[in-house]
Amino acid sequence: MPFNARTLALPATIPFVGPEALERRFGRPFLARLGANESVFGPSPLAVEAMSRAARDSWAYGDPEHHALREAIAARLGIRFEEVVVGEGIDGLFGLLAQVALEPGDRALTSLGAYPTFNYHVTGHGGTLDFVPYREDREDVDALIERMRATRPKLVYFANPDNPTGSWHEAEAVRRLMDAVPEGTLLVLDEAYSDLAPATALPSASEIRPNVLRFRTFSKAYGMAGVRVAFVFGAADAVAQFHKVRNHFGVSRMAQAGALAALGDETHLRDTVQRIARARGRLADIAAAAGLRSLPSATNFVAIDCGRDGAYACRVLEGVLGRQVFIRMPGVAPLDRMIRVTVGRDDELDRFAAALRASLAQADA
Repeated sequence: MPFNARTLALPATIPFVGPEALERRFGRPFLARLGANESVFGPSPLAVEAMSRAARDSWAYGDPEHHALREAIAARLGIRFEEVVVGEGIDGLFGLLAQVALEPGDRALTSLGAYPTFNYHVTGHGGTLDFVPYREDREDVDALIERMRATRPKLVYFANPDNPTGSWHEAEAVRRLMDAVPEGTLLVLDEAYSDLAPATALPSASEIRPNVLRFRTFSKAYGMAGVRVAFVFGAADAVAQFHKVRNHFGVSRMAQAGALAALGDETHLRDTVQRIARARGRLADIAAAAGLRSLPSATNFVAIDCGRDGAYACRVLEGVLGRQVFIRMPGVAPLDRMIRVTVGRDDELDRFAAALRASLAQADA
């Protein structure tokens, strides 16, 4: 076959099985979609209006330089235009990062059980993965620093707040990690949930470092997961490497217009963050009523400890899915003792509560 040996040797990997695939498997639709960390509260009405207007002009390519959106992001963060690149979701930007940073055999360091799509791109571009375990259900900053100093990997991945646990570190711990990055290593800060994090968890955006790239998205608090638009910011010289390989027309005219309008609607963002916080509290109450422990969360989901091992949590998961409620669970022990539930509207959380009770009884039996 006319493909390179690296690709031919890879398994056909799907980092996440979509709810649509599960609906086909079960032969019926989900009645509550609480597994993909989407915002059921939706995008700003201003963003919807802007995308609708842009749709009428979608016979034309969008601006390949994303100029207006990059200017608005830079102004919001207090950084320079040249320090921002826009892309098709954080996952797409991770693919570009692996392309520009990795040579075959280069090492990438991450936490065992952390967001798997980063791993997917590293492997796909010929890199090798190294892991440190979580400590007390959080990424272990000290272990990452120790391993990073010992092995000097090309990339180090750190999510704050974290997926799949919802945990977060304070900004001072993140700065300590940033300060420890050795020459020749690039720190990848995944800040997809930054809009939901405590203000004390995020170093200032103006703290630009030559070896740190920070990734943010419109998929979570802005409610635009289906639009596929995100950005990375960092030192201009580092960010410029993305321009050499990115798909210049990959972010549609509608996506650019919607993201730009969403940035301007601070009221909708603030209201959404409040609704998410309220729903997180409701999920914690549901877990407690079922005799389970929920982890503190600074995201739009809650990780719930099922109290046993991965096999038991998997039975609970399958029971909830079979009751037409879509949720997920971490795939790596010991995090696989949990299920992960995205926040939802009250009626969706009611449905989850009922499905959880029934599934626990079934799993115990």
